[in-house]
Amino acid sequence: MHGIRQILAAAVVLILAQALAPVPAPAQDRTVRLAAPAALVDSGVLRYALPRFSLKTQVKVQVVAPGDAADIALGDDGVAVFEGPDQSWHVAVLSSDNDGAARLADWFASDVGLATITGYAPDGAALFGPPEVVEAAPEEIEIDTELARAGLVASRVHCVRCHVISEDTRMTSIDSTPSFFLLRAFDDWEYRFQVFYILNPHPAFTQVEGVTEPFPISRPSPIVPVEMTVDEVEAIVAYVAGLEPADLGAPLQHQ
Repeated sequence: MHGIRQILAAAVVLILAQALAPVPAPAQDRTVRLAAPAALVDSGVLRYALPRFSLKTQVKVQVVAPGDAADIALGDDGVAVFEGPDQSWHVAVLSSDNDGAARLADWFASDVGLATITGYAPDGAALFGPPEVVEAAPEEIEIDTELARAGLVASRVHCVRCHVISEDTRMTSIDSTPSFFLLRAFDDWEYRFQVFYILNPHPAFTQVEGVTEPFPISRPSPIVPVEMTVDEVEAIVAYVAGLEPADLGAPLQHQ
């Protein structure tokens, strides 16, 4: 009788252990189907690179032909990830239901993934390189010439005593005050000019009609106040938009 109780107790423990044990994900949940053209497959780069991805992530990758059911694809669409031979390769996630597809796409776009692809050199010479960097075309700013002319007039009235606003005012400003040309070179130049009246030192002596509060009686403007309208502020922004930004030189290189 004692022996039967021991057997039953052991069976209960085994059943509980099996019930509480984590259930492994089905094998297909850890498989990503990658569509890739024959030319890329035949190069051998995928046989070289994909096992390294799988070793790190435990995600298996099955290569299929374009047009077959796939979770991710290498081809002409998506994010550029590498070049060669004679083609730019992009990666696109086709299935949002497979986490492994997103991981593989991130890997292709990562430094590690790129280093793996470019490290493939079957005959001692790398077949693939980093993707070509395409510089964005400079943004074209549409200038309202009439508004810009009004902005030049407003700048001469309100700003020239401190700032260089044009080529013919370079000898009439305060040397320590940035010129309009210099300010135009900043990425946030438009914001700076649109809200200049809240940026020091302007609040101490600037009034924009209908926008700023009057100076407190106990703290009047230390100089003859600059009194402007919102229309004049907008006109000055339009004028500055047409200025040639100052050349700030190459960025500093930190060693």
